[in-house]
Amino acid sequence: MQYETLKVEFAGQIATVTLNRPDVRNAFNETMIAELTAAFTALDTRDDVRAVVLAANGKAFCAGADLNWMKKMAGYSDDENRADAMRLAGMLSAVYRCNKPVIARVSGDAYAGGMGLIAACDIVVAVESAHFCLSEARLGLIPATIAPYVIRALGEQASRRYFLTAEAFDCATALRLGLVSEAVSAGQLDATVAQLAQTLCANGPQAVRACKRLVQDIAGRELSDALIEDTAVRIAKTRAGAEGREGVASFLEKRTPGWRN
Repeated sequence: MQYETLKVEFAGQIATVTLNRPDVRNAFNETMIAELTAAFTALDTRDDVRAVVLAANGKAFCAGADLNWMKKMAGYSDDENRADAMRLAGMLSAVYRCNKPVIARVSGDAYAGGMGLIAACDIVVAVESAHFCLSEARLGLIPATIAPYVIRALGEQASRRYFLTAEAFDCATALRLGLVSEAVSAGQLDATVAQLAQTLCANGPQAVRACKRLVQDIAGRELSDALIEDTAVRIAKTRAGAEGREGVASFLEKRTPGWRN
């Protein structure tokens, strides 16, 4: 598929989706939203892809919403505004729910919706010079569609502060709060992302998929009898599956599991 706002490339079992609007700091418009949704929906179904990297061209990772797109929205009816917001929410969901692990390669600043994209990813590697900002309140707006992902990443108390103040914060703060998994120099960025992607590809593909779903399903749930039973059912099913049996057998027999061949 040809994309206007993205580049999608494949190297072995790793797909890289690159935001490609550097002239506007990779701000997203309706085209980028549709293309990101389509790209991640397609990657979700590909058995030959084991990990996805979300990257960006240019100095910024993503500046949030494109100004021209925002100008168009000012003239939308209520129904048009709701439909437009749902398309943005669907894009974030496509990234978050993609059954492949997604690594954000954050090479520059991420503001507003750009923070939502990062928070929807599983692992975030950022350059130490990057800055982050939930800037919506400055414009009289709220970070509503990105909130489910950002609050999970930052936590409730930090979200209270940064949603309300719209302050920018640095990469060290993002690392401390948990938005960023690893902060590295610009020279280390590609090697760190590649090492993480290769590590993901070395694990059982079905197990990685199930682990991602496990965190999403269990995070924040009450430690109830139903939850305990749910976890027992999941591990029992995994043990009985072909991949689980192969993984245990290869470990006991001191050989490479079949999914690495």
